[in-house]
Amino acid sequence: MMTVRPAAVAGMFYPGEVHELQTMLDQMLARNPAPRLDCAAAEPPKALIVPHAGYVYSGPIAATAYNTLTQHARQIKRIVLLGPSHRVGFRGIAAPQVSHFKTPLGMIPLDTDALQKLLTLPEVGYLAQAHATEHSLEVQLPFLQTVLENFELVPLVVGDATPANVQSVIEQFANEQGTLIVISTDLSHYLPYSQAQVTDHDTIAEIEQYSSHLHGEQACGCKALNGFLLAAKAHHWHVQLLDYRNSGDTAGDKSRVVGYASFFVH
Repeated sequence: MMTVRPAAVAGMFYPGEVHELQTMLDQMLARNPAPRLDCAAAEPPKALIVPHAGYVYSGPIAATAYNTLTQHARQIKRIVLLGPSHRVGFRGIAAPQVSHFKTPLGMIPLDTDALQKLLTLPEVGYLAQAHATEHSLEVQLPFLQTVLENFELVPLVVGDATPANVQSVIEQFANEQGTLIVISTDLSHYLPYSQAQVTDHDTIAEIEQYSSHLHGEQACGCKALNGFLLAAKAHHWHVQLLDYRNSGDTAGDKSRVVGYASFFVH
């Protein structure tokens, strides 16, 4: 039986009307090409790290990352998507109790077999309320629906989890062909523009050096990011910065900004 997690932040974080949303996505992707990659990009990336604010703020930075997927659209068949919980406090990593996620662009089937396998891990459990209104995962979905063809989704909200907890989830997919891991996080919050730039560039350097000790003032998705970077270091994956901007560069004033970065991992 089909069970659905409906779009919760359509009309707020991104347009809720299909034509307006698709037009916005197409424009962001057209205006924010990916920079030259360190690798030949013949193979799909292992992962992307992308921001998750409203599209007018962080959408261009996310688009830079999602543009790297267009040539791999047929190869990527599963997305393992991890992001922080903004509204519900809990320990561990939350799986949803539905068969599909819905956005204005349509239904996305979940990889229920993969989720069942993850539920055998002690740190993973069902927690529907963690997914009900969470935007950190949802805002990635219309981008994925636009740049990919057909894929299944493994959506996970990360609560109070250790890097080792998250790494154990990443390891389930580290060698799986056709699987892309997506880590959703913003960087610093509500600092003055110039201070945010200094703080965020220090954080970016730590990410590039595989630090697993990032804290919430550096990245709101630090729990997922720390565990992912632990796995990336173990597998000798290369983390390349694609884009860094903050809300003062996109659609906000410069007195209190939020930092956004996107990375390509191969």
